[in-house]
Amino acid sequence: MSAEPFNPPQVMDERGRPLDVIVLRGLTVDCIVGIYNRERVAAQPLRLDVGLFLDTRSAGASGRLGDTVHYGRLAGELRFLLEACRFELLESAAEAVCHYLLAPSREDSPRTRLEAACVRITKPQALGGLVVPSLQVHRSAREMVYAERETSFGRVEVLHEGTGYGVYHLRVKPGGVLSIPAHPEGEESELVLGSGLLAQGQPVARGTAFHWPRGVAHRYDNPTGGEQTVLCVARPRLVVPAGPGTELPVEGLQPVPGHAYYPRDEQVAPVRDAPGPG
Repeated sequence: MSAEPFNPPQVMDERGRPLDVIVLRGLTVDCIVGIYNRERVAAQPLRLDVGLFLDTRSAGASGRLGDTVHYGRLAGELRFLLEACRFELLESAAEAVCHYLLAPSREDSPRTRLEAACVRITKPQALGGLVVPSLQVHRSAREMVYAERETSFGRVEVLHEGTGYGVYHLRVKPGGVLSIPAHPEGEESELVLGSGLLAQGQPVARGTAFHWPRGVAHRYDNPTGGEQTVLCVARPRLVVPAGPGTELPVEGLQPVPGHAYYPRDEQVAPVRDAPGPG
């Protein structure tokens, strides 16, 4: 691993004041990244360092996590994102991370909007340790554009699309049902971000991820009074049907084990009639 210090640049707000920075250093994730055959079949470690630019004055006064960044959850979301995508270039990985960091806040887990992000990705095993390549990029929220599509279950927010994959927020409206039929070619990895969703008819804790193999149908139900979000990585890119989709019956759906990505104290399974977030 590179021992070089991570030094995000100084960024000013619209009034000319330096923005505050939350820095997460040393998140190491095994993922598929590279253009050579050996790199397309075996995961290798990446080191991720991020700088998050925001104004923390409101959080300092209110003491509310919604006025800042829950970095425990965010670290799990970034780990999921890097593990689920299959990148050819470090540049693609950096863009995916930046687009995710700078996306608008969600109803089911509010946080303040970041003004900018600095991301460094290091690939320590790329050249057998003879030299350690890394890429550092800086992006602002002003330059980000996110497409959104209305659907029968709610809406789909396109966060980033690359070669052979796409990253999305699937926002399930109150009472909505998200049904994804079995697909012989596509596969999806999904991280449940809110509290109160049912997966395959069973309550699921926030921060739980599922990998849906090819040919496995799945379904999410939102019995709560608020919108609930699923972070989806689809390979290939997600195709959203133009009209109402077919609602899959819960009976007969194949259960798939989930994997926790949030800190342990976040893993509290909601009850079936959990209320919407307040």
